[in-house]
Amino acid sequence: MMSLCEMAVDVLTTADGRQKTAKSRQYAAQWAAAREAGTPIPVGRADPPLRPARPEQPELLDPRNVPKRKPGSPQGRIALLHAVAHIELNAVDLHWDIIPRFAGTPMPAGFYDDWVKAADEESKHFNLMCDCLEEAGSFYGALPAHAGMWRAAEDTVDDLMGRLAVVPMVLEARGLDVTPGMIEIFRKAGVTSAVAALETIYAEEVSHVAYGSKWFHFLCGRHDTDPIVVFHDLVRRYFKGALKPPFNEEKRAEAGLPPDFYWPLADQAQPRTR
Repeated sequence: MMSLCEMAVDVLTTADGRQKTAKSRQYAAQWAAAREAGTPIPVGRADPPLRPARPEQPELLDPRNVPKRKPGSPQGRIALLHAVAHIELNAVDLHWDIIPRFAGTPMPAGFYDDWVKAADEESKHFNLMCDCLEEAGSFYGALPAHAGMWRAAEDTVDDLMGRLAVVPMVLEARGLDVTPGMIEIFRKAGVTSAVAALETIYAEEVSHVAYGSKWFHFLCGRHDTDPIVVFHDLVRRYFKGALKPPFNEEKRAEAGLPPDFYWPLADQAQPRTR
C-alpha cells in the first residue's frame, strides 16, 4: 500500500481535473477508513513536484490579462463558475501538497486528518462547479484562468507556518468574504444548482480556514511565539498587497480568526463595515 505522501504526489502529478479529484477522494476515503480501523496508513516520505500537473486547458494568464466579465449575463455567470472551479482545483493540490512538502516536520496525526479531509471536500467542490458549468453548456477549460494561483505555494515552499498563514488564513478566508455575494448573484438569476453548490462550498470552507488557524497556533505554541506578531510578519513577507475589507467577521471568528489578526493588515482606505 502507498504511504500518504505517495498518495499525495500521485494526486499532484495527475493533470486531468476529474481524474485528479477522483484519486483525491479515493485516497481520502482509504486514509479515513484505515484510521477508523486502527490500522493507519503511514505518512511516509515522497517528493512533491514544485508545480502540480495541469490539463492543457484552461490557458493560464497573468491575472491582469484574465478577461473581466460582468456577472449579470449568462456568460458572466459562466466565467464566475469557471473562476471558482479553478480556485477549487488549486485548493485540492494545495491541501495535498502540504502533506509531503512538510513531512519532515513532526506533526500529530490530526494534522494529516484535517488536510486530507480538506482536500476531499475541495475535490467535491471542483466537481460541483464542473457540473454547474456543464449544465450551463460550458466546461472547465473553456475559458482562460488565473496563472498566479500557485504562487503562494511556491513562495512558502520551505516555510510551513508561512504556508498556513497565507493559504488557509488569508486566501481561503477571503473566500468567506466573497462567497455570499456570489450566492446572491446566482439566486437573483434563478440558477438553483449553482446556489446549492456555492452554499455547500461556503459551509465547508469555514473548517479549512479553521484547520489553518489551529495548526498555526499549534506551531506558535511549540516555538513559544506570539501568533498575532508571527502572522503579521509572515503575511507581510509572503502576501503581496493589503487585505481587502469588507470582512466576513462572523465566519472568520467561527474559523478561529479574530479581527486583530487581519484588520492591521487591511487596506485602511476602504471603509470598515460591521
